[in-house]
Amino acid sequence: MKEKDLLYGNLDDTYEEIAAIRRHLHRHPELSFQEKETPEYIAAFHEKLGHRVRTNVGGNGVVAYLEGANPGPTIALRADFDALPIQEETDLPFQSENPGVMHACGHDGHTATLLGLAKVLNGMKEDLAGTVVFIHQHAEEMIPGGAKPMIEDGCLDGVDVIFGTHLQAQVPLGEIRYRVGPLQAAADFFDIHIQGKGGHGASPHQTKDSILIGSQLVTNLQQIVSRKVDPLDLAVVSVGSFEAKNANNVIADTALLKGTVRTFDKKVQDLIENEMETIVASTCALSGAEGVLNYQRGYPALVNHAEETAFVAELAKEVPGVKEVTESPKIMGGEDFSYYLQHVKGTFFFTGAEVIGKPTYPHHHPKFDIDERGLLIAAKVLGTAVLDYMAENK
Repeated sequence: MKEKDLLYGNLDDTYEEIAAIRRHLHRHPELSFQEKETPEYIAAFHEKLGHRVRTNVGGNGVVAYLEGANPGPTIALRADFDALPIQEETDLPFQSENPGVMHACGHDGHTATLLGLAKVLNGMKEDLAGTVVFIHQHAEEMIPGGAKPMIEDGCLDGVDVIFGTHLQAQVPLGEIRYRVGPLQAAADFFDIHIQGKGGHGASPHQTKDSILIGSQLVTNLQQIVSRKVDPLDLAVVSVGSFEAKNANNVIADTALLKGTVRTFDKKVQDLIENEMETIVASTCALSGAEGVLNYQRGYPALVNHAEETAFVAELAKEVPGVKEVTESPKIMGGEDFSYYLQHVKGTFFFTGAEVIGKPTYPHHHPKFDIDERGLLIAAKVLGTAVLDYMAENK
């Protein structure tokens, strides 16, 4: 198919620009819901290409529209662009210039990938049969996230299918990972406030020790997954923070626990929340203290559609640079691309971007980095999905 050869060749020619865009964004990261310069940069890029652009979509989101010369389906591609509150430690020549803020999850790469692909597809619009919607999403890293308000603001209006990818630093370069059905877990968060009775460290019998009660809660909460959830169901209950500030010889009157719950099945999600309510109330009551659970439901589980997932998995095998296409295991991390898939059919897949020759650091690590060649592969797979879907749905 001559259009594919043109796509691949033009993307190869655009690679240096794609990498330069990624590095510019990497230097200037912005936190969730605080993005200003990034969406302005994105909008200006699309406007220069002559695309119709909507800004401030659902908050700080940007949506651009490329209309092909011929009628056909409307295909959405999504990339997120927010960063994380992390002090970068990579020593890259283009490392973050914003203290305490870093692109430590690859969102700079996602955005660069989509912008580079937008430029190449724009040059092929006379051959396109349909419309491409470029969804540039803010605030993926922080609930309630940017996807939901962008959908409510119309970013999916008229869209027939949506595709998205996430660069993975711990997956070999050249590998594409897909999964039909549940891929990423629902991500919930909780706070537990314990109100005891403080006192002198030498007179514990006169107190209701919030630290001891909190310690019992940490242990008791682990019984939910091990003794209440069916072993065939996946679930995680993790306490990530335990705060009780006082002096060495003072027993704290209050304590605060913070954590997360990850599930794939709504019944399991409901079970865990109910069990947590019971455990918090009973554990605190046993010591005569009071406990309050604040449980916040986050992103729903990401569930890929079967036909569209098989479509991408098959076409990826023929994309230059792709060495292997494999089924992904389920991932307990959350992702608000799940909201898009609740409204239109589509799929979300992983693109390998492991850096060869130096230590591999996980996402959200201060030394996180990606092989920029993964951006080119991601653009080629997404671009192929656009061309093939248009060809099959004229």
